[in-house]
Amino acid sequence: MLRPAVCQILKNNESYYSLVIAVAKRAREITDNACENETVLEEKPVKTAVDEFAAGEYKIIEDPSLKG
Repeated sequence: MLRPAVCQILKNNESYYSLVIAVAKRAREITDNACENETVLEEKPVKTAVDEFAAGEYKIIEDPSLKG
């Protein structure tokens, strides 16, 4: 199985933590949408979410006021 490298997804000094949170939130959205529409997912939601971030379909938006 081929996976995108984290360095291919993260840009502009984004944190790994932000990526994990963003992927988890997107995977939850995918799961919720599938349940609402009563559809069967062909891939796992986390894989779909990672692929979407790697393709640039979704972007990580960090709040600069939260950085230490």
